[in-house]
Amino acid sequence: MPQHSPHAIPEGDPFGPDALPYGVFTTPDAPDHPRIGVRHGAFVLDVATAAAEHGSPYADLLDQPVLNPLMAAGRPVWEAVRAEIRGLLDAGVLPGGYARSLDEVTLHLPFEVADYVDFYASEHHASNVGRIFRPDSEPLTPNWKHLPIGYHGRAGTVVVSGTDVVRPRGQRKAPSDAAPSFGPSLRLDIEAEVGFVVGTPSPGPVPLEAFRDHVFGVCLVNDWSARDIQAWEYVPLGPFLGKSFATSVSAWVTPLEAFDAARTAPPSRTYPLLPYLDDSASPEPGGLDLRLEVRINGEVVSRPPFSAMYWTAAQQLAHMTVNGATLRTGDLFASGTVSGPEPDQLGCLLELTGGKGPWLADGDEVVITGWAPGRDGSRVGLGEVVGRVRPATA
Repeated sequence: MPQHSPHAIPEGDPFGPDALPYGVFTTPDAPDHPRIGVRHGAFVLDVATAAAEHGSPYADLLDQPVLNPLMAAGRPVWEAVRAEIRGLLDAGVLPGGYARSLDEVTLHLPFEVADYVDFYASEHHASNVGRIFRPDSEPLTPNWKHLPIGYHGRAGTVVVSGTDVVRPRGQRKAPSDAAPSFGPSLRLDIEAEVGFVVGTPSPGPVPLEAFRDHVFGVCLVNDWSARDIQAWEYVPLGPFLGKSFATSVSAWVTPLEAFDAARTAPPSRTYPLLPYLDDSASPEPGGLDLRLEVRINGEVVSRPPFSAMYWTAAQQLAHMTVNGATLRTGDLFASGTVSGPEPDQLGCLLELTGGKGPWLADGDEVVITGWAPGRDGSRVGLGEVVGRVRPATA
């Protein structure tokens, strides 16, 4: 890109040519024409228009209101489209007249969510929560190190970054109360997570080695949690209303191949794994070195490391489908709360405060950002996920 370009980005910007996440945007002059864009520094590149004007065979896939058609096209097409965009950057065609400032566009939920699964893949998080809720028992349940624990969430309440989150109402019961009460959650929490977006569908099980053929990209997630509602309802079937009111995702989905330089070995496993989960002979490391940061009202409260996650995304996908469950384009599965071993690496208020609070107040704004090591010392950015708490409705 020419140095005099008005759309040049600073050296070292995490949204440089190694990142190039996809999103969907509209502009004030065309509010009824949502289309796919690519983030480049503080700009959105209108790759849909650029592709059409330069005779790209992928123009129709990019001029879409959601990423789903592009994601469904499969890995060879994903790689070809990304290579074409990088080629247009190298040739100086992009940014050119195809760049719009982030502050002048409206960003939308980038993909239509098919199904949503939330896992519980951090040993540090699961152990901390176990010690809080079961102080006289083993922190981890007996099954935890043999399979990735998860539950099916509600796809219809996945919202794009920047969407306000209304404090949920529901049943609550403190141990000292004789009967449950009903009202707004008094223990509203965050969960800093990493999400994986499925592109290519599958009629059945997806083995570990097929992970790259099915997962299109990565996004940050805040899986909000009403701890008091959840504590009363979750026995015996697990999370329900305490989790289903809102899940915030980034407006940007970063292609999986952008993280090739961030691959890292997962923590050592305590027990031998069953063959469908055994990644010990995998030709490439299954973990990802993603560095998250959580801010509440502008103050950094945590920097969780995704590299500490016990279960990898490939293992989560393998387990999610091993019973014959199908995959659909737009399926989203999230890692569960990302927490590390240090006090400043905990991904939720439940852990950060030992279950005592304070919890989120009305008006609080939560911002989760992240990045990964790229090639030659560069950084690959993950699009932020932002949400502000609004009071409960009557």
